[in-house]
Amino acid sequence: MLRDHGHRPIPINPAFDEILNEKCYPTIADAPKPIDTVTLYLGEPRSNPLIDEIIQAKPRRIIMNPGAENPSLAEKAEKAGIEVVEGCTLVMLQTGQF
Repeated sequence: MLRDHGHRPIPINPAFDEILNEKCYPTIADAPKPIDTVTLYLGEPRSNPLIDEIIQAKPRRIIMNPGAENPSLAEKAEKAGIEVVEGCTLVMLQTGQF
């Protein structure tokens, strides 16, 4: 759906080389910069180890999809000047809020 709305998704997952015909990067640090938006789908236990890496990537914003809310990440991101949104990326795309 990101593609359908004119965005280029860049998947991050160490388990895959490619997802939906897009090169998949093992870490956020390996992804091309600049990063506009991190769309987070990982729950707090899995995203906690990524907090510093996400902050260092300096995205403009982080969207925490339902179930991916992380107060520690949100606090550190906001202190670093990164916008934090708790919402569903798909709904945001369909309603023009992305």
